[in-house]
Amino acid sequence: MSSAPAADGPLVVGVDSSTQSTKVLVVDAATGRVVASGQAPHSVSSGAARESDPEEWWNALRTALDQCGEAAREAAAVSVGGQQHGLVTLDAQSRPVRPALLWNDVRSATQARSLVDRLGGPKAWAERVGIVPGPSFTVTKWAWLNEHEPEAARATAAVRLPHDYLTERLTGSGTTDRGDASGTGWWASGTEAYDEEILGLVGLDPELLPRVVRPGEVAGTVRGSGELPFSKGTLVAPGTGDNAAAALGLGLRPGTPVLSLGTSGTVYAVSRRRPADPTGTVAGFADARGDWLPLACTLNCTLAVDRVAALLSLDREAVEPGGAVTLLPYLDGERTPDLPHASGLLHGLRHDTTPGQLLQAAYDGAVHSLLGALDLVLDADADRSVPLLLIGGGARGTAWQDTVRRLSGRPVQVPEARELVALGAAAQAAGLLTGEDPAAVARRWGTAEGPVLPPVERDESALARIAEVVSDAAPLLGSAGHEDARP
Repeated sequence: MSSAPAADGPLVVGVDSSTQSTKVLVVDAATGRVVASGQAPHSVSSGAARESDPEEWWNALRTALDQCGEAAREAAAVSVGGQQHGLVTLDAQSRPVRPALLWNDVRSATQARSLVDRLGGPKAWAERVGIVPGPSFTVTKWAWLNEHEPEAARATAAVRLPHDYLTERLTGSGTTDRGDASGTGWWASGTEAYDEEILGLVGLDPELLPRVVRPGEVAGTVRGSGELPFSKGTLVAPGTGDNAAAALGLGLRPGTPVLSLGTSGTVYAVSRRRPADPTGTVAGFADARGDWLPLACTLNCTLAVDRVAALLSLDREAVEPGGAVTLLPYLDGERTPDLPHASGLLHGLRHDTTPGQLLQAAYDGAVHSLLGALDLVLDADADRSVPLLLIGGGARGTAWQDTVRRLSGRPVQVPEARELVALGAAAQAAGLLTGEDPAAVARRWGTAEGPVLPPVERDESALARIAEVVSDAAPLLGSAGHEDARP
């Protein structure tokens, strides 16, 4: 918990309801200064199922707001950013029918494969919806529920995403936004509306879905239930999915690339062109403003590299240059490149290879995948000299920074601001009060400001060596299009 002196302008609340916890920031809408914050955890089941009780998210929000004290009571507007893709099923009394199926619950792989075929293949999905269904996406989870738990599906009177659920608890109305809706698989990016043919394929009544609120529109006002510190009538913004909220939090302009280093790695950029990638590598998400947010994800990033460091009994920063060893840290399979059955692979080990060189090779393997995805995300005419915005848990690590610079040949900027999802939600709430574009609010707040690390010469030999190993080892790694769908 943190608090600070009185604000210069009205206060707004930004919420980040992620997989593991809910974080709240109370922000001065005039300056972007965080005047109070709070955080509370929630649990996720283990094993093949990845589920959470939505009531835990609500209770965590209440706890986090309580930690903010008086500042939360003074807030004039609130917005919720939330984990994407989760399937929340509510009964006629708006209570959860069952725990929510989260984005990383991949039990619906069989349903994903079937849906791709039933609509005419990957190209048809990409052109119509912007994404090619995999088990992460909501449409496949509803298909799984219909098949495996038909009684729960029949008992469902409303279908929501995680951020929708919390927004509805605040306002009493079922709403979502285009950013989060674009990750469901049943919102057509071409028409910006729910696709009734796809809903028919999975047996989902469109009446069960929330209204899609337009960017800048008020989703509702806080009900006076007394459960939260907000005053009755406090404005509630549309909210959005976590990646779109982070893009708002950075104040992204089209063409500025973001590379996020977390347990998984993510690359994205705002684009004015609607994406449609039939390979499924780039998810053609909408952003929360009216543009698009093409995004690609790798499964193995900081956690995989830390695991290699632990196996070598090294600190994560104990890298050494040199050597010709290649390490592909595909410890959980891989999504980009599409190798769902892959495991880690080590090639080129010599007597003189040092543990530090092995660790550097793990960094190289992870960053190689991310930079390959970045080339697919960026528009062809994007300026390649613009600094990469490096965010996420690994962004402040010297080894990560140096590896990204060496393999990209680009300058790298590390924003000072933390909690970008909550800041983006706060900027969206502030935009309701001022009439500004939320991304412009974030730019006014200076959220992306931070040191710019100059470019270094790109290590073409390392890039070529890794690409050759990935290509030559494809039979060992397991080729794309294996019996399981993309994770």
